[in-house]
Parts: sequence; structure tokens; C-alpha cells
Amino acid sequence: MGFEPPQRLVRALGEMYGDGAAADWLDRLPTLTEQALDAAGPDLTVERVAAPGGRSALVLLVRQADGTPAALKIAPPPAEPEQERAALAHWNGWGAVKLLEDSAPDASGALLLERLHHEVSLRSLPEAKALLEAAGTVRRLWVEPPADHPFETVAERTGRQSEGMRAAATADPELAPLVDAALAARAELVEAAPELLLLHGNFRQSKVLSGERAPWLTVGPEPLVGERAYDLARLVRDRVEDLIASPGGPVTARRRVKKLAESLEVDQARLHGWTLFRAVESGTRALAEGRRQMGEVNLEFAGWL
Repeated sequence: MGFEPPQRLVRALGEMYGDGAAADWLDRLPTLTEQALDAAGPDLTVERVAAPGGRSALVLLVRQADGTPAALKIAPPPAEPEQERAALAHWNGWGAVKLLEDSAPDASGALLLERLHHEVSLRSLPEAKALLEAAGTVRRLWVEPPADHPFETVAERTGRQSEGMRAAATADPELAPLVDAALAARAELVEAAPELLLLHGNFRQSKVLSGERAPWLTVGPEPLVGERAYDLARLVRDRVEDLIASPGGPVTARRRVKKLAESLEVDQARLHGWTLFRAVESGTRALAEGRRQMGEVNLEFAGWL
């Protein structure tokens, strides 16, 4: 199958994994795609590549033998598609895109999913409406994880991320106060985690797409287990560029923490702490990947908290 991967995907993979590793996977992508199509069976018809698509995987719009539209998602191994498969299988369409097959993954790691309207996310709605719909969607995902689940915990993931944050503070001492505050917040939060639920891991408005089976369904989980406040923290800084440009940005940011905590019955102090940690982690990681503008925006947001 001949196609060009979307440039958005090419750029993002280079930022996340380095140009060499990204180029290697992209070179193998045609072969991986053929493997995925062979594993899915001869009755799957490819229509086109979803563009501009996401930042972590190639998505092919396909049709099944009976004409039902579907999507075939192919992601590189560091994106851990097997973890996504496990979470989607457990949710079984409850608040999330439905996995259309639950067989053992093939060498491509591809996922066959119900097709959503990839061009229509919650970001197409006015902000207040988008946050309301997002809150209603994410609460459906917070369920007990399966027994013997393969997911890491919030403590484990944030522990790994802390190393990169410390390295950023060492390289740029001006970042040290924010990094120290974020790490102190994390240490206090993981010491007494109140619950262990299955979480999306990267929940935000752009990860909620319009569907036929339900008005809004979540895609692209980076699943882990932990407390709801961690999952909600990424949503607090959605449309962060607009917040930064607004003269009332700091007040709006703090108001979001309060409003989301109250509407979803999450402890406000814990949501504040995880919002700080995740904003600083995202900011320092963006700087390390060469995305300076995004890094600075997230760190400025963190400073408001």
C-alpha cells in the first residue's frame, strides 16, 4: 500500500523519539500496514489515511465486509498499543471508542476500532460546553481496573517523569523553584493515594470525538491506575494558549480547578497539586523536545497555580 504519513505525525514522532528512531519506524510503516491489513483479514477495504491525524499513530479509515466504517490504528512500540488495547477492551465502549477485535496483537500492534468523526472533537465547542461534556465523558472511564491488569500506577509513571524534571532544573536553574514545588506536591500526593481506578492518562478535549453510537467518545488513552484527580489535571489546562493570552488567565485557571473538582466530587487540593505537577512535567518535557513555545506556555500556566 502506497501512502504518505501525515506531516503532523512525522514532526511529532521526531520530537518525541528523535529523528533517527522516528525515521526508522516510518520506513517500516508500509510493511507494518500490510501486516495489520493481513491480520485483519481480506474483507477490510482501505479508504484513506486520516489527516491531519494525531501525533502518535497512523490511522487508516477502512470498511469491514458488511460496509461498516472502522479505523485501523498503527502506533510505534513506545506508544504501548498493547496497553491501549487492554484498556479499551475493559471499557468495552463505555465512554470510549470501541475495540472491534480483542484477539492477540500481531507484529504491527494495530488496533481495529469503531470509526468516529475524527475531525470533530470537543475543541469545536465553546469552552464552557466543552468542559461540561468532557466532565461527563471522563467520569465514565473511572472504573475498577481488571484483575491482574498490566497498567502502571500513577506513582510509578510520575516517578519516572520526575527524573526528567530534575534534569531540566539542573540544566536551567531558573526552572528549579517550579520543579521543586511540583515534586514536593507529587511526594505528598503519592504518599496517601485515596483510590486506584482505571484512568485515561492523557484526557483532554481533543481526545473526545463525536460518534454515532454516543455523542462523544474518548480515544487515545495512555492508561494507568490511580486517583481521579490525576486524570482530571490535564483537562484543567486545556486551551492553555487561550488562557495565557487572556488578561484574566490566572483567575480562570484557578476557577477551573475549583469548578471541575466540585462537579466531579474530586478533592480540590489534590486536583491543584496534580495540575501543578503535570503542567511542570509537560513544560519541561516540551523544552527538552525542542518545543520551546509550548514548554514556556505550560510553565507560565504552572506559575499561576
